[in-house]
Amino acid sequence: MEEDVKNTTVEKLRYSDEELQEFKEIILAKLDKARDDYSQLMASITHSSSNDIEDTSPTFKVMEEGASSLSKEEIGQLAQRQQKFIRNLEAALVRIENKTYGICRKTGKLIPKERLKLVPHATLSVEAKLEQ
Repeated sequence: MEEDVKNTTVEKLRYSDEELQEFKEIILAKLDKARDDYSQLMASITHSSSNDIEDTSPTFKVMEEGASSLSKEEIGQLAQRQQKFIRNLEAALVRIENKTYGICRKTGKLIPKERLKLVPHATLSVEAKLEQ
């Protein structure tokens, strides 16, 4: 009977404080880069970083105008996605503080470290994600 108890591995309910700190560092690095990327996208939309005549030069070709607005539209969509990514990373930091980080919101089991290192804002395990 004692051997059975020794051979059974206890499933972890949460990551240790050291592991959470490791994830926090990964998230903070990604957050810095994401905020920088977002700033660059916003600057390209508003032309705040350019010193050329791009926003004052007359446009003679309708096709150029169409292409210009399309790229602004695409940049706007990228900026929105980046903003959502930033919010998800910030939410992950809150979960770290609450010590609920890395727990699948569907199964209640720990999300594997490998997944969290690749997608640090993940709230679902791969299995739960595939079920959706």
